[in-house]
Amino acid sequence: MALFDKFKKKAPPPSPPPKPAQDAEDVSVYSHMRVEVTAKDGQMLFVAKLMHPQGHTAELHQYSEAESALLENCSEAEALPVHIRGYHDRLRKAVYMEGFISPQPKHIWLVSHLYVARVGNDRAFFRLDTDLDASITKFSGRNAGEFPCRLRNISVGGARISSRQQYWEGDKLLLTVKLLEDREPSIMYCQVLRVLEREEEDAPFEYGCQFLELNEADQDRITENIFAAQRKSRSGSK
Repeated sequence: MALFDKFKKKAPPPSPPPKPAQDAEDVSVYSHMRVEVTAKDGQMLFVAKLMHPQGHTAELHQYSEAESALLENCSEAEALPVHIRGYHDRLRKAVYMEGFISPQPKHIWLVSHLYVARVGNDRAFFRLDTDLDASITKFSGRNAGEFPCRLRNISVGGARISSRQQYWEGDKLLLTVKLLEDREPSIMYCQVLRVLEREEEDAPFEYGCQFLELNEADQDRITENIFAAQRKSRSGSK
């Protein structure tokens, strides 16, 4: 029996549940999507970039610190079942996936049994509602200069701000805000897409702005800050 046990292999991870209709789509379209990885019980694990999705496999390139002891026992033989959620900028869709992760070198995780559980329009989950001090800088034209404002919400694609200063559709501004106290300020170049007048004396104008010229590192930093702030908000409400 001891000899038999020596050669006995560990059971592979269980097969995924029946795949919904969305799984028929080509998962390669989600390559480079920034995602949050959580355990089945909702524990936050890490933030990553989904790379090389093909069939039912992919890689997760981790760019935040791991946040759970669950990962310590994770191995190729004992892959960990996870939820993977992200927001696809081009498709403007929230994407929810499931799979099993096992560790690879250099903060890379192999995903097996990957499938798309749901694709929806619930973008609000990837937008952080805030009420933070910020500043706007306009370099030329009407109302040029740097002025205080309030950041009302932010996503990887843009932000909603309110201000005493009047701007116009098409104006290009530099938005500076610290999303978390223990992190460096984020600086985003943006363009005003929508203008709304409010009945508030201290901030009578509200602007919907789209970010411009963000490189991948900027997008990753904003995404990680949004996820970090959401986690902090969830933990504080418990």
